[in-house]
Amino acid sequence: MTTTGVRSASMIRRARVLLALDTSAGAVAPRVVIADRVGVSCDTVRLISKRYAETGGDVWATVGRKARALPPVPSAVTGEVEARLIALACSTPPKGHARWSLRLLEKHVALVEDIPDLDHSTIGRVLKKRNCVLM
Repeated sequence: MTTTGVRSASMIRRARVLLALDTSAGAVAPRVVIADRVGVSCDTVRLISKRYAETGGDVWATVGRKARALPPVPSAVTGEVEARLIALACSTPPKGHARWSLRLLEKHVALVEDIPDLDHSTIGRVLKKRNCVLM
C-alpha cells in the first residue's frame, strides 16, 4: 500500500506510521522520531496507535476512513417542504411586488407554519435544483 501510490495520501501516511510502530521488525523508535520520519505531528502518531488498539489490531480499519452512520445535521428541506416552497414561488406575488424575490420568499416562508424557517440561499438552491425561475 505504501509503495504503489494507488491509495490516498492520508491512508499512505497512516500506513507508514503503523509500519514504524511495528514491534515485529525490532525496536520501535520514539514517537518524536517516527513523527519526523513520516512528516506528521507526535499527536497524530499517538492517535493512529490509539485507533489501532481500539480496532483490535485491524490495519484496514485503522488506515481507512471512518464510516459515518448519519449525516451530521438532518436536512430541513424534505419533499413536502420543497413542494410547498415551489407552490409558493409559483403563486402570484403579494400586492405591491411585481415578482417574488428570494428575500421576499424568505419572509413569507417564516410566516407559514408548516414550513421551517429557511434562509434565502437555501430557498434559492431548492428552486435552482428544480429548475424553477422566479418571474
